[in-house]
Order: sequence, then C-alpha cells, then structure tokens
Amino acid sequence: MEITLLGTGSPIPDANRAGPSTLVRAGEAIVLADCGRAVVMRLMAAGVIPPMLSAVLVTHLHSDHLTDLNDVITTRWVMSPMPNPITVYGPQGTAEVVAGMMAMLAPDIRYRLAHHEDLNDPPAVTVVEVEQGDEFMIGDVTVKVAATDHRPVEPTVAFRLEHDGVSTVLGGDGVPCDTLEALCAGADAYVQTVLREDIVRTVPLQRFTDILDYHSSVEQAAQVATRAGVKTLVLTHYVPAIQPGQEDEWRALAAAHFAGEIVLGPDLTSVTVG
Repeated sequence: MEITLLGTGSPIPDANRAGPSTLVRAGEAIVLADCGRAVVMRLMAAGVIPPMLSAVLVTHLHSDHLTDLNDVITTRWVMSPMPNPITVYGPQGTAEVVAGMMAMLAPDIRYRLAHHEDLNDPPAVTVVEVEQGDEFMIGDVTVKVAATDHRPVEPTVAFRLEHDGVSTVLGGDGVPCDTLEALCAGADAYVQTVLREDIVRTVPLQRFTDILDYHSSVEQAAQVATRAGVKTLVLTHYVPAIQPGQEDEWRALAAAHFAGEIVLGPDLTSVTVG
C-alpha cells in the first residue's frame, strides 16, 4: 500500500505546498482523500490522471479540503474517452456541497456538450454520505469509517483502507477521540493533520490561535499512534508550514511520544507500508 502526500499545505497560501490531499494506491484501487488547491497538478506529478481515480474520500467540508474537487470532476470528465462515473464519499452535507458545485459548473458543462460531438452526457458524480461504523468496498479495498472530533465542524470522519492484510487510516483534521483511536488500532499507517502548538501560540491573532482547539498537535498525533499500536505515523497539513531545515525538529517532537517510523516532508512525499 503506497501513501503519497499530494498536498501538505493549509488554508494559508504557500508557493511550495498544495492544499490538503492524500493519495492511496492499494490493490486495484487508486483513492484520493480530500481535494485541496492544486490537487490535479499534484496528481499529475504523482503519475495519476483524474480518469484513473477509483473514488474520492472527503473527511470534512472545510473549504481548504474541497476547493479543487470541481477540478477533479471536470478534468476527469473531459479526459475520459467514454462515460467514467466517480463516487464521492463524505460526511453528511457532502451531497449539498457537490450539488452546489455542479450548479456552479453548469455553464461550463453546457459549453462543452455543445462544442464536442463525442461528449453526450454531463459528468456522472454519485455522492455517498457516510457516518460512524459504515463499511464499503472500493474495488478490492475495504473502507471503514469513524467519526472524528473537529468541532464546531461536524460531522467529520476518518477512513481506514484495508487490503491484503495492510491498513492505512486517513485521520483528516481534528483532535484525539475514542472513535479515531479505535479506527487506528493496529494500523500499518496513520495519516494525520498536525500543527505546532508552540509556534501557533506565538502569533497574536485570535483567528489563528483559535485553530489550537480543533487540530491535533504533533505530540497528540504521536500519542494516538502509540496508544493505537500504529507502525508508521505520517504527518501532513502542517500549520505553520515546515520551513527548510525544520524537518528534524518536527520529527523530534513526534519521536518523544512515538517509537515507530515517522514520515513528513514536502508535497509528493511517499511511503509504502505493509
């Protein structure tokens, strides 16, 4: 099972980091989790074009995780030589968001249908809203869902992908909670959004320091990984962005609480587990 951090950025624009998005290749499936800014560019850099995707997972409905879902859907549509439906799995509210996005795209869809004789149908998008305890298949990959704690953003979910005895948990945003830890139990890899609490607290802006109460710190993510018996901890969506030369500093904060492998780095950092 291969995990690629397509985008490791945050809502703060960064010339070097795309918005939150993670790619998992497992068995027959190529799964995209979240669709932050520039996700299609990062997919291409990872050797994946949108028509190749098996499904899209959405952990929650914050804009920085959704800004380029429309680009994934449109690009998949225009690059596919024949109808190529896609399913988007996300928490309650995902259908509303996707419906609004498709309404925004309606003029573009009309233009392309009018111009291209071989385009006869609009993009085929199915939304499946999921919740705690749900389980489904993407190809030969089993996906399990757990509720997470990102309040006041709710509901929010994490996903566990399992194939051939190997598992990866995509934690999304949020702070530690029992349902997330149960989902992580014994996982080969746990991918988690993290922030540096020590740095964030030095910024005298309430809108920035507010994020401390609903995002995991590096230390909290490491503690969850230890309690759950995870083998590899993958850190992403760094707040603030890791500056060149700081990687060991971030890694040391996690290593103080977790003895397994710790993965972090720039966009397109990849690790194979199992």
